Amino acid sequence: MRQPRGDNRGILDPERLRREVRFRRHLPAPALRPWVEHYWLIDWALSAPFAQQLVPHPAVNVVFQRSEGDPETAEIAGVGQRLFSITLTGTGRVSGIQFRPGGFRPFWRRPVAELTGERRPLAEVPDAARAAAGSGGDKGHCAGTDTERRRALDAFLTAWAPEPDPAATEAMALAEAIRTDRGVLRVDDLARRHGISTRRLQRLFLDHVGVAPKWVIRRYRLQEAIERAAEGPPDWSALAADLGYSDQAHLVRDFTAVTGVSPTAYVRSLR
Repeated sequence: MRQPRGDNRGILDPERLRREVRFRRHLPAPALRPWVEHYWLIDWALSAPFAQQLVPHPAVNVVFQRSEGDPETAEIAGVGQRLFSITLTGTGRVSGIQFRPGGFRPFWRRPVAELTGERRPLAEVPDAARAAAGSGGDKGHCAGTDTERRRALDAFLTAWAPEPDPAATEAMALAEAIRTDRGVLRVDDLARRHGISTRRLQRLFLDHVGVAPKWVIRRYRLQEAIERAAEGPPDWSALAADLGYSDQAHLVRDFTAVTGVSPTAYVRSLR
């Protein structure tokens, strides 16, 4: 049986995150699993502000949040191309939906690239999404037990009524191949392995994932480098070669550009 992903990909300083907040992942209802990676729930009660940074996945998220004394808010977060930073204070909760790369297209029904780099309040998106948002009931989507929150998210997505889309299925399979197969290092190699043209591959990813396949390859490899660094100082030269970088300097440049710190500085910060 499929289980929620258990890795720390994209999370900078995952140990501190888990010390400061309650973070967990759950699977959606079986009928929704073709499109949804997992639900992610966070609860916090902080005596001091807590800042967290994330290197976003090539995935769309729908996020419901409630802070102490405030009403629940809801937004769609397109694929983030830059480091995401947030500071949590006081008491609050988040119930999030992370779609599989390409999995949001059957719900959105328009090119997903128009959401890339954006966060849109749910009130500003099509009627189907606004109507579905009410499916959380009086409690909303951030209240109650984990089981109640999962059921509210299941009801929200079911009410949105995703439309089957063979192209989305193809895009999800290709993105999954990039994530799981370290041998995928070039767009033309991916296209050749799956018997499609590079041009069609580019269009498919922009329409269904929201970013180009080259960006997805780089992002997954960089996330692995960050995760490996968090486990202990790696051999950077060997890791660069393992992840398909031309040399160590190239990996260092990518790492620094995305996280804002050099690989060695990041490792020091965790110690």
